Amino acid sequence: MSAHAIDPGALNRRLVLEAPAETADGAGGVIRSYEAVATLWASVEPVAARGDVVAAQLGATVTHRIAIRYSADITTRHRFRDGARVFRIVAMRERGKRFLDIQAEERIE
Repeated sequence: MSAHAIDPGALNRRLVLEAPAETADGAGGVIRSYEAVATLWASVEPVAARGDVVAAQLGATVTHRIAIRYSADITTRHRFRDGARVFRIVAMRERGKRFLDIQAEERIE
């Protein structure tokens, strides 16, 4: 197996890929929600964590490395969901034309 390959058996978690959906709020703005567009097999590996305060709430941001099979349709506007857990896509890169390495952040309150 080459250095760029991922063992397909390592893709052992089912994540829901969600895309943003915007609707008018009636006051000239929009309300953003997310809609499920696909369920994908992935590997999820925590990389780092840092404590922080967001909107006066103590918590932490955990960075994860997520690997999935390659798809040209996924952008940083998408996010992944695993039950109540939400992974915001920060960056991604191709790995050997068959897989995507995704850097994602999860906010923990």
